[in-house]
Formats: sequence, C-alpha cells, structure tokens
Amino acid sequence: MSKDIVLAFSGGLDTSFCVPYLQERGWAVHTVFADTGGVDADERVFIEDRAKELGVASHVTVDGGPAIWNGFVKPFVWAGEGYQGQYPLLVSDRYLIVDAALKRADELGTKAIAHGCTGMGNDQVRFDLTVKALGDYDIVAPIREIQKEHTAVRAYEQAYLEERGFGVRAKQQAYTINENLLGLTMSGGEIDRWQAPGEGATGWCKPRAEWPSKPLRVKVGFVHGEAVTLDGEKIAGHTMLAKLNHLFAQYGVGRGLYTGDTTIGLKGRIIFEAPGLTALLTAHRALEEAVLSKHQNRFKPDVARKWVELVYEGFFHDPLKTDLEAFLHSSQSTVNGEVTLETTGGNVSTVAIESKHILNAKGATYAQAADWGVAEAEGFIKLFGMSSTLWAEVNRATDKG
Repeated sequence: MSKDIVLAFSGGLDTSFCVPYLQERGWAVHTVFADTGGVDADERVFIEDRAKELGVASHVTVDGGPAIWNGFVKPFVWAGEGYQGQYPLLVSDRYLIVDAALKRADELGTKAIAHGCTGMGNDQVRFDLTVKALGDYDIVAPIREIQKEHTAVRAYEQAYLEERGFGVRAKQQAYTINENLLGLTMSGGEIDRWQAPGEGATGWCKPRAEWPSKPLRVKVGFVHGEAVTLDGEKIAGHTMLAKLNHLFAQYGVGRGLYTGDTTIGLKGRIIFEAPGLTALLTAHRALEEAVLSKHQNRFKPDVARKWVELVYEGFFHDPLKTDLEAFLHSSQSTVNGEVTLETTGGNVSTVAIESKHILNAKGATYAQAADWGVAEAEGFIKLFGMSSTLWAEVNRATDKG
C-alpha cells in the first residue's frame, strides 16, 4: 500500500526527478508549489501541468508573496546587509516553502516530507533545520540518496527522467535556476567551473546594450523602516517588490557574480539578480544614514551581519534571530520619509531624501557653516585627541633620551 509523502515542488530537474524516484519506492507523492513571486502565469501553469504529467497523487499551489514580505523582506531591509557583504539571501523563500509543505502534510495526516535539495548545497540545511524546528517529521531527500552512487548527479537525473518518458527543458540541463519574489540565482555549467558566464546565463536583468536611454527615477516611502508607498501610491509590500524588480531589471540593476563560503564549507559560485531588493536596500540605507544617530549607524551593521548569518545558515527559527529582530525593529522608529532613487543603468543611487527626522543642526552645515568658534573647535580637538597626542609626546621624549 502506498504511503503519503509531501514533496516541495518547483517543476525543475531535481524535484521532477524526485517524483518517480519516490513513487518507485512505494510513496504516494503529493506536491506543493509555494509561489513566492518568481514565476509568471505561464510558468505557474507549467509547474501544475508538470506535476500532473509526473503522475502525482495531488498538487496544490500556495500564494507565498505576503508571507515572504512580512517574514523575510521587512527584517532583511531593516538589517541592510548582504551575506559576506554581497549576497542578498535570495533563497530565503525556502523557509516559507517548508511552512507550506508542513501545512499540507498535516492536512493529509502524514509525517513524511521530501525535498529536492542536493547534499552539496545549503538548501538541505535550511530545509532540514526548519522541519526539525517546527515538528516531528520524517525527512526524505532523494538527491542525497543517489549522490554516493552517481557523481554526475544532474546527468543521472536527466537520464532517469528521459528513460521514463519525461522531457527536461534545455536550460535545466545546463544550469540550476531558482526564481522567486526576491530575485534569481543561477549556478552550474561554466559558472561552477570558475569561467566567464556564457550567453545562456541570463535572467531578468537586461544586458547593457538593451538599457533604456532615459534615466529611471522612482520615489519610495518608508514608515518605521518598511517601504509602504511607490511614487506616492500606497501599495502592498510584495506587489511593490515585484514592480521594482520589473523596473530596475530593465536597467540591469542588481546583477552580480558572487563566490561565498557555504554552510557546509564548500565555495559556492553563483550569478544572482535582485533588482528590486537592491533598490530597496539602497533607499533604506540612505534614509537611515540621515536619521539615525552616529552610534546607531556604527553598531547596527554588527547586529545585521549576525542576523544574516543565521538566516543564511538555516537558523531561521533560532531564538537569537528573534532577539536580534527586536533590536532591528526598535532601531526603525524614526526611519520615516521618502527617498528618490535614480539609475541610468547598472547601479542605482539615492538623489533626494525627505524626512522630518533628518539630523540637521540648526546652526551648522558640514564644511559650510558653524555656530561655534575657534576656541570651541580647538578645545574639542585637544580633548578628543588627548590619548594619541600624549602617546606621541611621551614616545618622542623617550626616543630622544
């Protein structure tokens, strides 16, 4: 008799392989696609049709846009740091995918959960630790099971599917591609071989030759650090991010080629594209720089880096992450105002900031005017530099002696 198992499903090579692999081992496979905003209507239909083609017992699609905004984007923008200073954590939708899969498992009355993560990457850690944090479930990972016997895993998966009459899309043969509301990541092929990306290694971001000639300007409004308006119009967060992705991708904003230290210790090399998140991070940081105190701006990146490390490495439900978010939330009380962004292509800059919380001194402007005189300036410099000045004086005397 078949046993029910829920598979987090994207329609790609890995999760497509998992379906017949699990079926041939006696499982009735129920697929869940958590639509976290990276696919259009045609792709969504393809995923649903792919599940039916593979003969799953049931398939459901879950709208994850609002959850990914509230659960990840808000605190990530508050933090304002990429992993190792670069990577904007674009695979953080995995935590929401697990939530959807576990909910479906509970509906079916099963404790069996499957995913298509490989044993070489970070996603397996994120999936497994999240499942363990949220309940007592049994985890099945087909790709990990086959990799000891088959070193060329992707080639084996492709042949396995084709032998059973299931085709594989050409792009999936060369690259591993992940898309969601946060952005797009791509690995495999020449990227893994430390070579220059080929013409096929393209995603949302337009190449330089296709950038519009007219500059793009948009205005983002923030309340307590959360983006709530776009060009003066109040808009749901996930909808705003989708619009920003479309606008800034036309100008090639947010594309990077990144090498990072993975959770399991390997070097990971990927192409990432995050046009909307890049725009939000740029606007938010510019507003923070204007309204936070010097000590807040100096200290906050330390908290942010730890929060990012926890999320990257799979500790989404660790209590320290919650503790850090309490600080980040507190730091946003005065991060209110509107920021105008501009791009001519490739990069995005802040060109104007409007906020009643900007820390302007009434009688002074940096490098232009001040309401203090020579005596105050000299006294401040003397006291501020006292320790270094004394060190220099004492050791000059010692050297002469």
